[in-house]
Amino acid sequence: MKRFALVFTLFLSLNSVFEASAQKDPKAKAVLDGMSQKYQSMKGFTASFDYTYSDQAGTSDRQSGDISVKGNQYRLKLPDQEIFNDGKTVWTFIETPTYKEVTINDVSQMEGELTPTNIYKMYEKGFNYKLLADKSYQGKQANVVELDAESSSAPFQRVKLMIDKNTKDLLGWEMFDGQGGSFTYAFKNLKPDPSLPDSNFVFDPKKHAGVEIIDLR
Repeated sequence: MKRFALVFTLFLSLNSVFEASAQKDPKAKAVLDGMSQKYQSMKGFTASFDYTYSDQAGTSDRQSGDISVKGNQYRLKLPDQEIFNDGKTVWTFIETPTYKEVTINDVSQMEGELTPTNIYKMYEKGFNYKLLADKSYQGKQANVVELDAESSSAPFQRVKLMIDKNTKDLLGWEMFDGQGGSFTYAFKNLKPDPSLPDSNFVFDPKKHAGVEIIDLR
């Protein structure tokens, strides 16, 4: 599925209880709590985003997309892929010039992934965090919080969150896999509390004639 959703799953381990404790920076937690509380209080939102991947060899890939979120439902749209999640079922629709297919999973099969509906709470367990120096990001002054995972088997070692100092908006984040690869996401045009129908988060095969259905439930 999961070019977008899978790259959201994280993190690194530390060597001792003392070190882990020392990494729970209370200033960073205050910034994270403010951001989390804002997004969890929203009924939903829409935004556009830029996604960039770079590897150690210097190869890079850049795409732009759109996202909509309502409660525990979300929809992601990329140039050749769209992911629908209505809170119970996940549809991953891929369309190219030569074929169309949709893969169907239960939400329970996606447990452990970081998604647009839980990214704002990801720091609450399994992470150490610290506040770095502020920076200008997308023309705005941002707090930068670095997260390090506590699991040595995690696919991503480090994550940086850029959070607007004034509005507490999550402006973007960077993820590093320890193999020289990095993933960057930047939000744009955030519009809170949109009136989105539940049907927006459900894939309708009738609208995509000839689509191959792969049901993995």
